[in-house]
Amino acid sequence: MRAVVTRVKEARVEIGGKVNGAISQGFLVLLGVGPGDTKAQAEKLCDKICGLRVFEDENGKMNRNLEAVGGSLLVISQFTLYADTKSRRPSFSGAAKPDVAKPLYEYFMDQCAARGFRVEHGEFGADMQVYSQNDGPVTIVFDTDQM
Repeated sequence: MRAVVTRVKEARVEIGGKVNGAISQGFLVLLGVGPGDTKAQAEKLCDKICGLRVFEDENGKMNRNLEAVGGSLLVISQFTLYADTKSRRPSFSGAAKPDVAKPLYEYFMDQCAARGFRVEHGEFGADMQVYSQNDGPVTIVFDTDQM
């Protein structure tokens, strides 16, 4: 699994001009699923992201995690994280097919919610417009094959 996690002051996703999910302080998570990914990888990624200490403490140091700031997550499915960019027209054949990707995307969100976090989301496979007010900016890239 691959994820691009951005610390945000607020974020929302719209589908067909209507807000599908919105958060204030927290993480915008763009989540890609590869063909060999597993529930164990989703759990590990969830632990890493939910425990990520990138929110400032009283001394201005990035020392607080999502729980400490009462943050939420907006999770967007993003098969393009598996783009093969060898040519000018990327191939996305490295991404998992929807029958594999969608259940793992949903499982990842369920795991975050089970840890007590509010989880908003887009719609798997939909044409979405994602808006965010990045905080910092702080953006971290995760790849479970490298964790």
